[in-house]
Amino acid sequence: MASLRTAQSAPIFTAGTFLIGLGAGLFGHGTLTATMQSAPKEQVGLALGAWGAVQATAAGLAMAIGGVVRDLVVAMGDAGAFLGREFAGAATGYVVVYIIELILLVATLICMAPLVKKRNARESTQ
Repeated sequence: MASLRTAQSAPIFTAGTFLIGLGAGLFGHGTLTATMQSAPKEQVGLALGAWGAVQATAAGLAMAIGGVVRDLVVAMGDAGAFLGREFAGAATGYVVVYIIELILLVATLICMAPLVKKRNARESTQ
């Protein structure tokens, strides 16, 4: 039960929220820089517009899906259908959403590794 109290503590929630925001900011800046550098000079504006549309759509979908998942987990927890009643509570929904975010982050990093490796190999041969 102590691990549940730790997972539901305000400082850990605040730190997690800060780190997610920091990661999102770094990711946004990195993808914008990569987009601007990859686009031909005459199409930088189009690339910037496409980047903005993708970012806005992804952010909206992520917030909606995260909210739905959190609400479903809380409802299931209140009904005793998700990990039992001892895990019921609003924080449990956020913990599940954060775990999903971490899994997606690891999957993204795994998918990006070959791309970075290929780019580094290409740059070292030039």
